[in-house]
Amino acid sequence: MFQIRHLRRSGQIIIMATTAELTEKYLTEHPSVKDCLKKGVINYSKLSREISKELSLDKKTSIEAILVACRRYAAKLRDDRVHENKVLGVLKKSELEIRNKIIVAVIDKIVYMEHLLQIEKKIRKIADTFYAVEGTKVFTLIFSEKHLDDVSELFGRNVIKMTKNLVMIIIKSPQDLESVHGVMSYLYSLFGEHGINIIETMSCWTDTIFVVSDRDVPKIMEFMKF
Repeated sequence: MFQIRHLRRSGQIIIMATTAELTEKYLTEHPSVKDCLKKGVINYSKLSREISKELSLDKKTSIEAILVACRRYAAKLRDDRVHENKVLGVLKKSELEIRNKIIVAVIDKIVYMEHLLQIEKKIRKIADTFYAVEGTKVFTLIFSEKHLDDVSELFGRNVIKMTKNLVMIIIKSPQDLESVHGVMSYLYSLFGEHGINIIETMSCWTDTIFVVSDRDVPKIMEFMKF
């Protein structure tokens, strides 16, 4: 953990940190280096020299301290990898469902609640896709594009933003999801690492839902093969 120490000099507070703490902070902020450490495919001496250069810690004792810190951090990552296998175990038992032709509408919260209940009742009556998320100032509606005209007519100028050509990715996991921490963060990191923007996301017990652009489906189908 990165710890901060304070020294008071001439009425000012000076923040200081050890070489090991600075090294760990550097590694945490560089995912690509962190991944190489986790997989054990990195030259520790070269990495230590590079970190010392970037952090302006060019003393021999500093480089040696950085080297030790890198090895300790790598050992901790290997322990994390054991847990990662548990996360993958949950995802391998999960099912993937995709719904296309999805729209996300951001609605001003000044709308009448009766209007919101009206459209929800109409869509749910035919067992179609509909989700409503309440924020501090807006409602976000997620629905099938076949209901676009109804939503537009009902909310009119209160529609702040409408995003079309989306798909809903639904991950249906076993109840193990509740007892294995880190599953959500692992999924979010996958989307981020592959350059996919998540338009909306939510969860309901063992269901995890992502709404993304329909252009990203082929890429998602590749990295979601657990």
